[in-house]
Amino acid sequence: MTTLTAPETTSPFDLHGRTAVVTGAGRGLGQGIAMGLAQAGADLVLVGLPGSQEATAAQAVELGRSVRVVDLDVSDHDAIGPACESILAAGPVDVLVNNAGIIDRIDTVDVPASSWERVLDINLTGLFYITQGIGRSMVERGSGKIVSIASLLAFQGGIRVISYATAKHGVAGITKALANEWGPHGVQVNAIAPGYMATDNTTALREDPERAQAILDRIPQGRWGTPADVAGAAVFLGSPAADYVNGHVLVVDGGWMAR
Repeated sequence: MTTLTAPETTSPFDLHGRTAVVTGAGRGLGQGIAMGLAQAGADLVLVGLPGSQEATAAQAVELGRSVRVVDLDVSDHDAIGPACESILAAGPVDVLVNNAGIIDRIDTVDVPASSWERVLDINLTGLFYITQGIGRSMVERGSGKIVSIASLLAFQGGIRVISYATAKHGVAGITKALANEWGPHGVQVNAIAPGYMATDNTTALREDPERAQAILDRIPQGRWGTPADVAGAAVFLGSPAADYVNGHVLVVDGGWMAR
């Protein structure tokens, strides 16, 4: 009697042997995404402000992952090129997650130039230069995944966050434009639009009882999102499971946009 053995299969979400770069991984969504990628098997390059990535790095090392920390202020555009060259000198990058970002809540009539410029410098222009620096090598190699963190404000206008909404609309535009241009070269470019997440960016909203309740009342799942909720989407878009997903902005919002 012959015993049939089931063939070995590899999960399409398996990231072992791949390297993922995550910007702004020191806390919040970035930390959650980095840990999700590490749990899926990816080695990490954590990019962010000096002294901000060590806790995340230590957690990933405990999972047995190789981790490298690169100090970079994403608003320092002249430093982005050399940082990308340094990252790529150590080996190819399979996944780039553009997470670094800030938000300023100010009445539009009072927004100073310094606030407007810093939000766009980090959330949009810095994101573009990092994507260009890392993405160039992906295009040349013929494979790669780029995942940028957009927002519900890539679809909506928000209140008192004019610079943030503008930047996140731009992130959606970059995502679609690069999907068109780089898709033929084997590079998938997508974005995640998180809903209302329990992170530092939403502290002011969560501390306002009326605003917080109004937000919860619109979310069908009845709770704020967590970094772990976004991590799963990032693993999917960074994995072979998403090889035919390109130019998409994936909403992770507990159903907010469905209301």
